[in-house]
Amino acid sequence: MPNILTRLVSSHASQTPDREAYYSPEANGEWKPVTWRRMAEDVDAAANALAFLGVQPQTMTATFSANRPEGVTVDFAAYANRAVPVSIYSTSSLEQVVYILNDTSASVIFVGNEAQLAIARAARRMCPKLRCIVVIEPVKCRDTAVMTWERFMEIGRSATEEIKQEVAHRTETALTSDIATLVYTSGTTGEPKGAVLPHSCFNRVMEIHKERLSMLDESATSVAFLPMSHIFEKAWTYFCLYMNMKVWINLDPKEITKTLREARPTCMCSVPRFWEKVYAGVNEKIAGMGGVQRALVSRALKVGHKRNLDYVRTGRKVPWLLEKEYKFYDKRVFQVLKRVMGVERGKLFPTAGAAISPVIVEFLISCGIPIVVGYGLSETTATVSCYPQTDYQIGSVGVPLPGIDVRIGENNEIQVKSATVMRGYYNKPVATGEAFTADGWFRTGDAGRIDPVTGAIFLTERLKDLFKTSNGKYVAPQAIESRLGEDPVIEQVAVIGDQRKFVTALIVPSFDVLREYAARQGIAGSTPEELVKSEEIHRMIEQRLEGLQQGLANHEKIKRFTLLPKEFTMENGELTNTLKVRRPVVAEHYNKEIEQMYKC
Repeated sequence: MPNILTRLVSSHASQTPDREAYYSPEANGEWKPVTWRRMAEDVDAAANALAFLGVQPQTMTATFSANRPEGVTVDFAAYANRAVPVSIYSTSSLEQVVYILNDTSASVIFVGNEAQLAIARAARRMCPKLRCIVVIEPVKCRDTAVMTWERFMEIGRSATEEIKQEVAHRTETALTSDIATLVYTSGTTGEPKGAVLPHSCFNRVMEIHKERLSMLDESATSVAFLPMSHIFEKAWTYFCLYMNMKVWINLDPKEITKTLREARPTCMCSVPRFWEKVYAGVNEKIAGMGGVQRALVSRALKVGHKRNLDYVRTGRKVPWLLEKEYKFYDKRVFQVLKRVMGVERGKLFPTAGAAISPVIVEFLISCGIPIVVGYGLSETTATVSCYPQTDYQIGSVGVPLPGIDVRIGENNEIQVKSATVMRGYYNKPVATGEAFTADGWFRTGDAGRIDPVTGAIFLTERLKDLFKTSNGKYVAPQAIESRLGEDPVIEQVAVIGDQRKFVTALIVPSFDVLREYAARQGIAGSTPEELVKSEEIHRMIEQRLEGLQQGLANHEKIKRFTLLPKEFTMENGELTNTLKVRRPVVAEHYNKEIEQMYKC
């Protein structure tokens, strides 16, 4: 079987040359459609330029940028050369960039803007193999190692016949065993590891997603929202292009609400935090409604829950009267909500990467927002499991995709065997050996269980995050943090308790919500520092925590907490690039606050 990614662009360009492949944001705020013919021309030029710059088959190139059409062009240009494009998170530090460049021996790096250019130039002094920096945004720089994107593409368009023939030969001789890309795990502990994903992994991913996601076809549209350095977005965007679905490439994550209203996509992958914020925002608006309006929404949600969860989810026919009542509320409540968000055309909104509260899932499905919870890792080329169209179990991460085998191993660890599993970690034979069982199953590091009847997978905890109190009780912090994420007052939380007498938490509140609350209650102060010191606010959050923790065992409940005046950030090393809390770093940075909570 030929490599799907190697010929994807040229194949679509020959079959549907004038159809839009993607939409690119312009400086004036407009969206520019780019056809498959134009995309193929750009990929050909970029492929020629890479060959001219000395990029060889199975050598690495790096892209250090936020999502951009040029980044997609570079990926497919590398595939045409049998080269290996490696994406680096746009928020990465100099230390992280240097590590990846030296680990991959990349000779060319593509950067998005001036800030990333500055980091790349500093990295070049510590990366002997790095020869060329190509900057996408127009900048003025006299460094001879720096090339503009325009110059890079000019080189490709004016390439000699010899170079063009060499690129064509590389495309023709591409193998399924060739490495397609390395995806560096962000990890909550230790240095990053590059998961080696050959083209055979992506070939299989495209096939099984097409089989499972039968509701999608070329009429669907998607928004590329997560960073392309995240395997979820990379694999999802490749799948959308493979299916000839139009993709809107969102540059700035902070602009996603605007992009959604303009693109009105039928699908988009995201992490749970996006939907947690949607849930919190909607509930905040409901709380501010008048009595009659609030009663209308409450009834709408009850009807939506009964129709979408009790009947549609289970594949049963909806009773005539219930369907009629649902259409009434759908028109007056749910469609209004979805149009405001830009998701009224939604067919499928997959979410993965962290735990999401079942309460939020039920709320979204009740509203008619087709959220699909899934599970996957960089090492499995993204998806392992997701909700099927019917009979999915709320609280689970769905059932495995076709051809993916899952079992429960020692310590309840989820283990995977599939053609989508990585070859190993680049330059890390010891870590690779530790990642697989003696009989060849990949060890995910996640604990869980499998429903013996439905085959649905339920995650219980991340084994590395699981901690034990000094009383010998195990606590899964991510599950608690997911519960607290339902509350609009809580923006971020880190649960603490390893080898401690009881569980505590560092909480970053939503300061916009706190300011409104303080104004209503006549509480003095408006700065984050003033708000977190307020005894009234502390009592209010304490009461909310009591409600959020109902049903938890006593040893799992947060006994004390500290409100922080600033967010955890990637720049400070407190969050991974996928927004997971790095507990050891947070514990180090806030050691004083943590110790204070454990004083008698």
